[in-house]
Amino acid sequence: MDFFELFRYDFFINALLGGLFASIACGIIGTYIVIKRLVFISGGITHASLGGLGIGFYFGFNPILSAMVFSILSAFGIEWLSGRKGVREDSAIAAFWSFGMAIGIICIYLKAGFAPNLSEYLFGNILTITTADIYAFIALSAVLAAIFYFFRREILYVAFDSDFAKTRNLPVKFIEYAMMFFIAVSIVLTIRLVGVVLLMSLLTMPQMTANLYTANFSKMIFLSIIFGLVGCISGLILSAFINVPSGAFIIFILIAIYFICRLINTIFKIDTLTAK
Repeated sequence: MDFFELFRYDFFINALLGGLFASIACGIIGTYIVIKRLVFISGGITHASLGGLGIGFYFGFNPILSAMVFSILSAFGIEWLSGRKGVREDSAIAAFWSFGMAIGIICIYLKAGFAPNLSEYLFGNILTITTADIYAFIALSAVLAAIFYFFRREILYVAFDSDFAKTRNLPVKFIEYAMMFFIAVSIVLTIRLVGVVLLMSLLTMPQMTANLYTANFSKMIFLSIIFGLVGCISGLILSAFINVPSGAFIIFILIAIYFICRLINTIFKIDTLTAK
């Protein structure tokens, strides 16, 4: 297949645009996830979303909408339960992680026949992104960019030290719940790209790579978007020529970029703490 021939197909253009705006959204919210150390919480929300997908398939709803509602409620549930005395955060994550997957598996099993397009949600297929998905990514990216631009300092305080943020009379709980809301929305909208199984890497690998070169929050967001975009675009194009699943290859590229950058850092002795 000729390289320029790919751009004649509408589904490929949609995939490129989807990868672009998904990289922006994931770059912004993913930086908060990594800084706040919410990687496993995001993993719990991601896998809990299978419950919403299963409910959507069983009752005939739009699986993305039902997954979004289920994921938001799971995110709030994890945040609430982990704040109770006697409940460890990892235990709260495990409870909602396993509950969501159990609900999803039961609903999919009870549905007559095989759930349509289930593999696209489990393993991702960026080529199935529609114009509506692109508009949703644009809206999410715009909202996240505006929120982090106008409230960057407040979000930073909560991300790095919530106790200090309380001394500044900031609405810490509101900010934490708002961020959990956007994490859940970002996760569900991005499911079609790489799937439930691999989605956690899209929210963390670009940020880990960016953190090799800077500890500055704003620069980390910018670099995360760049690394995410490079991984999505190069993974999409190369997967078309190699004829492998695009979602899995995008994650492979992102991980490869991280280890290459890590090797470069080791060779040239680049220190993140000095890279402001």
